[in-house]
This record gives sequence, C-alpha cells and structure tokens, in this order.
Amino acid sequence: MTPEVAKQTERHRLVPEVSNFTVQAFAEGLLSVFGHDPVIGIKEFQGDVEFVPGTFDDASVALKISTASLTVVNEVSKKDRLEIERTMREEVLETAKYPEIIFRSTSVAVSRLAEGRYRARVMGELTLHGVTQTNLWINGAVFVGVDSMRLKGECSLRQSDYKIKLVSVAAGTLKIKNELKCAFDIVTRKV
Repeated sequence: MTPEVAKQTERHRLVPEVSNFTVQAFAEGLLSVFGHDPVIGIKEFQGDVEFVPGTFDDASVALKISTASLTVVNEVSKKDRLEIERTMREEVLETAKYPEIIFRSTSVAVSRLAEGRYRARVMGELTLHGVTQTNLWINGAVFVGVDSMRLKGECSLRQSDYKIKLVSVAAGTLKIKNELKCAFDIVTRKV
C-alpha cells in the first residue's frame, strides 16, 4: 500500500478592484412607476476562497463588506442619489451601528461542467444589520484559471429577515420591496 498523500488546500483572495458586486432593490406602491429601482454597488469588500484544486474538497468562502461603501450605481439625479444613499446608510443599514456585513460558507457543493468550469451551490450564514441567518443559498459558476478564479452568481434575501426597516416615502405611496437581488462577478487571485 502506498501512503495517502495529504490534500493541499489552495487559498485565493478576492480582488474588489476588478470585480462587480451589486444589490438590486425594487420599488412598489402607487407611485412606483415614477420611482427608482436602485442598484447599489458594493465597493469595499474582502474575503477568501479555499479549496483543494481539482476536487473542491474542503471548499470554503468568507466575505466581509463595509456597509459605508455601498453606493447607488445606476442613473439617477444627484439629488435622488444623495437622498437614497443617506436613507440607506442612516435608516436602513444603520452603518454607524453595523459597519460590516459578513458571510461564511457552511457547505459548498461543486459539479464540473467542462475543463475549468464548474457549477457551485454555496450555503452559508450571513450577518447583516446585527442579525445572523444560517440558511442563505448562493447559486453560481466558477471559472478556474492558472492562478486566479472568477466567481459569478446571485442570491436573493429578504430585508425583514435581518430586521431592516422597509423604506417608504410620500406617505407610503412609494416604498422599496422586501426582497433584494444580489449579483456578483468576482475575481480571485491565488495567495
């Protein structure tokens, strides 16, 4: 019998400068036809992906986001942008009290689609607005290069699950829906 070879875990760091990470909110209510569906860009985040190359055994994902870095990225007037960002930071996310959003995977399932291409389903815990939910599912694709990876995917979350105040204006005739859609196209580099 030959001795068992230890599996070598590879670590990759997320590279925000060349990545895209957004949250889409949706307006509803009587005046929603005149309102905005804000797209929020996540500018400051850091994290790591660890896995055994070729097998994705022992895979894990960790992510930390600075809540103060979230900004409106779609086309809106300067006045609306400033008001949306102020409301988001002060009333919705309460960034002074909750400066970070943290995600940690608890389970990663990966299936090979082709050479260097994989489908991934990640389950993990998300801490947002001081509340931790343990059942967030993220579906995505993984593209593996020599010393880098690209992770693309999306997930949905409900603000009320994190005790976030649902925003409304104009006496409630325009408000943001409970469900948000998160999308990412993140590049990693081997450490």
